[in-house]
Amino acid sequence: MANPLGGFGETIHVVDIQKMCDQVKPEVEERAQIKYVEFKAVKYRRQLVHGENFLIKVHVGGVNYIHLLVFRAFDHDEGGVKLTGVQQHKTKEDPLEPFNN
Repeated sequence: MANPLGGFGETIHVVDIQKMCDQVKPEVEERAQIKYVEFKAVKYRRQLVHGENFLIKVHVGGVNYIHLLVFRAFDHDEGGVKLTGVQQHKTKEDPLEPFNN
């Protein structure tokens, strides 16, 4: 089924999105006031905008997961990535749904 223009795509298992997660990890830890020993991206969804938004499910140990919303400019060599949201207290089964925060 086609995605509406500007909508998020299907949930996809992570291939090489981990680098992006590693870049925003210090800010995630600061916002959550937690130091994560484990921080492994497991799934993501991508939305094309004037750049790319990524919804990312991250395993942070045990049965604990968080969801990240990360923006990456098309010229990501110069713009880098920007953490735009964090949802804590997620599970492996929780769907990746857009959120504001």
